[in-house]
Amino acid sequence: MTGALLNQYEQQIESITLIPSDGGRFEVSADNALVYSKLKTGRHAEIGEVLAAIGGRISKENA
Repeated sequence: MTGALLNQYEQQIESITLIPSDGGRFEVSADNALVYSKLKTGRHAEIGEVLAAIGGRISKENA
């Protein structure tokens, strides 16, 4: 997923941080805003939906 994010948004991403956790947690945040949470949805994210969530966040910042 990191590779897909970099391929799509390389020019907009300043850094990516992976934080290992337990308990089935998988969360993606952009600029300290949660854009996807496995704990909230009850399922693992598809790559496309994470890319879309990040893209939506980038669009809001550039508006």
